Order: sequence, then C-alpha cells, then structure tokens
Amino acid sequence: MPKKSPIFPGPNTSRGAVLAVLLSNEDQLGSEPLRGRITLAAIVRALKRKYHWPIETESFPSNSADGRATWATVYSLPAEVITKALNAGGRDWLKSRKAGASGDQGM
Repeated sequence: MPKKSPIFPGPNTSRGAVLAVLLSNEDQLGSEPLRGRITLAAIVRALKRKYHWPIETESFPSNSADGRATWATVYSLPAEVITKALNAGGRDWLKSRKAGASGDQGM
C-alpha cells in the first residue's frame, strides 16, 4: 500500500495550531486554542490518521505539580519530514496562519 502524503489542515483550526508547533519544532504547553475544547492527544490522532502526518510519540514518567506520579508525552515530527513539508507549501501555509490571526484582531 503506497504511503500517503501529509495534508495541511485548515490554518486557523486547533489541528492547524498543533501542526504549526510541530513544524516549527517549538514546545506546546496547553495553548489557548486547545483549552476546554479537545485534547492534544485527540488532535495528534487526527493529524496522524486523517491528515497522514508521521508524528512520533514519546511518553515517560513524570510528576504533576501536586506531586502525584503521572506520564508526560512529547510529540514531534522527524527533521526530514519538517524540511520536506516546508518545501512543499508549508512556509506559505504557516504565513497564512499568521495572516489569518492578525486579520482577526482589531477589525
């Protein structure tokens, strides 16, 4: 079965916000677009299954702020996937996110 090429979600969606962080290789720490709507894990699952992004997942033991033992999960894209995506329209897609966000403010 041939491997499907990744698809960019709508630039101003929660999926788009998460993908933008993955493409920029920045940390995602419960950003505003995600609070109270949907979990990060559900968005990552959709990006993997529906949009065909090869997101890697790494979980490890951690402690919560109140001292309880828990698990932390880190999501990432391989460097070669990021490079290929940026060269295949990803830079323009990221610019469209910024343009959409600035167009929504103050108007």
